[in-house]
Amino acid sequence: MTNKKNPPNILSESEQSARIHEAMRRGMSRRDALKTFGIAGMFAASAGGLLGSGLGYAGESAGGTPKRGGRIRVAAHATSTADTLDPAKGATGIDYVRHAMFYNGLTEFNERLIPQPSLAESFETSDGGTTWLFTLRRGVTFHDGKPLSAADVVFSIARHKDPDTGSKAMSLVTDIADVKALGSQQVQITLDSPNIELPAILAVSHMMIVPEGTTDFSKGIGTGPFRCQEFNPGVRSIAVRNDNYWRNGRPYLDEIEMVGISDEPSRVNALLSGDVQLINGVYGRSAERIELSAEHAAKSIPSGSYTDLVMRVDQEPTSRPAFVEAMKYLFDREQIKRAVFRNYAEIGNDHPIAPSNPYYFADLPQRSYDPDRARHLLKQAGVEGARLPIVASPAANGSEDMAVLLQQSAQQAGLNLTVNRVPSDGYWSNHWMKHPLGFGNINPRPTANILLSQFFHSAAPWNESGWKNEQFDQLLTLSRAEPDQAVRKQMYADMQTLIHEHSGIGIPAFINAIDGRDKRLKGYDQTIPLGGFMGYSFPEHVWWDDA
Repeated sequence: MTNKKNPPNILSESEQSARIHEAMRRGMSRRDALKTFGIAGMFAASAGGLLGSGLGYAGESAGGTPKRGGRIRVAAHATSTADTLDPAKGATGIDYVRHAMFYNGLTEFNERLIPQPSLAESFETSDGGTTWLFTLRRGVTFHDGKPLSAADVVFSIARHKDPDTGSKAMSLVTDIADVKALGSQQVQITLDSPNIELPAILAVSHMMIVPEGTTDFSKGIGTGPFRCQEFNPGVRSIAVRNDNYWRNGRPYLDEIEMVGISDEPSRVNALLSGDVQLINGVYGRSAERIELSAEHAAKSIPSGSYTDLVMRVDQEPTSRPAFVEAMKYLFDREQIKRAVFRNYAEIGNDHPIAPSNPYYFADLPQRSYDPDRARHLLKQAGVEGARLPIVASPAANGSEDMAVLLQQSAQQAGLNLTVNRVPSDGYWSNHWMKHPLGFGNINPRPTANILLSQFFHSAAPWNESGWKNEQFDQLLTLSRAEPDQAVRKQMYADMQTLIHEHSGIGIPAFINAIDGRDKRLKGYDQTIPLGGFMGYSFPEHVWWDDA
């Protein structure tokens, strides 16, 4: 029902998106939806660049007038020999940053996580979100001089459906029935069922566009703002400015070197000593130390990032539901928020949707700290008094401290946990999801559906605990096409309840992303809530200013 105090053409952004989404689900064209609501909504396109506040592709930012030139060295919190320049296989923050340097997607997110045109200068849907048409931007070339064409887009999207690719986004493209070129500048994507989140899916870094037929990704050939000069997995990469970049005037920096420093104190020391100019993965206890430096600044961004306890439901004793439930009652969430994350966090409730998300289920009862109840459940599971290892690593932010707190709580419940600390190097390939008890560290995702599809769908490659639930999978699929917002919100509430009660994942807190930087690095005022490093997109937006 329309509020008569607010005329229809004055809508909040969430109202705009909701109304356009619903109209398009019911079969209205993009143009008609915009005309009906009198707004330039999320599907509006401009040949000159992004609309709205976007990411500030034109004009000045709060950091002043951009300058060209300069070289910076950046340290990420995790790196390994599994680092990759194949967007489909990216798994860590350092991968995502490199992909933002070397590639572009058809769409990209603005500060409000609304997908905007990128390599596609426009996109629209028909059939209620089943058929999508993307018109490509002209004059775009890859780093090797090859012009961007529809064939490159078809190849880039289709490869995610091939199991041999090993794409981390495979679960996001299951409902893509067909991708075909309509000439050289248009691509049509047909879905098995309506999904108004397709532009958001195509903005995920895994979906970036590569040249048709690419099998060797070591050179990072893309359309992005930087070219790859050197890539040594687990050691470093060097990116140099792409002088033929399709966005005039971008990027500003001449060169970016990326390295990994897994130890957080060492990473902070490298920043403060001037060895690097930008870091991510700063712990709460270090943020104040950085702020005390006149030459440096820390930036904290509330996000949906979380470090979770992973209990594999296909191993023992974590396959026992009573054991899994007991471990969730051993989280002293307030202590974790205060002692581990120095209050740079929000309390979690063992499901992955953060309180800031519009689909967050606030009425789900908060699971409390209850060692007595945990003891009863451990006895029921037949493991009271047992000795079990729990694997933690600096690679999973805060996991070592969380493991120690769990160890102390478990002693009160009659369980002996042995903390097995392993190094960051190789953690994600050698340990993550491989032990009965371990930890994950999940970066924010732009939509609830993308997050749930990548980490909780039964067939998802990153289904951390191996949890499979047919009811959950059905709800996840149906929610993508549900036109009624109230019904859709209830679907998400039901999915959160299923995860909370039955999955092998424990989430005690949602962690703020904290970066540290040299103050001479300008343009870092943008806030893109997809994780640190400005949502991994900083390379195109920052500049160096010695003045």
